Amino acid sequence: MKKPDIARAFQAALIGLTLIGSANVARAEIKDYEFKLTEPTVAVGRDKIVTVQLLNKKTGKPVPDAVIFATRLDMAPEGMPEMITKIARESGGEPGSYRFKAAFGMEGKWLLSLGAKVQGETGTVESKLLITARK
Repeated sequence: MKKPDIARAFQAALIGLTLIGSANVARAEIKDYEFKLTEPTVAVGRDKIVTVQLLNKKTGKPVPDAVIFATRLDMAPEGMPEMITKIARESGGEPGSYRFKAAFGMEGKWLLSLGAKVQGETGTVESKLLITARK
């Protein structure tokens, strides 16, 4: 065999092994991820911490290092979607847990909307979580 033939055979073998190896890899889909509140109730007031976990629904394990790029907190469940409050990401917490600081100006149901990218996956995880603020 000539050198070019050996190189082509080697490339073909590598491609074949790659295809065989990737057939056994079980990849998750973006729909296999979800956000869950660690505590669905908070006290009315300023600087309240809300913690959510991003979970892989198939394994039940938390997913660290997601990039959360969309956050919104409003009173849409109470018929007041224009009642928006500021929400800011806080550092700290367990891997796969994401903390936010927000002001809950009044009692009632608040809707936390999140959008995130999971590393290695295509698509966006989108969640709408219900939080109840009480005095």
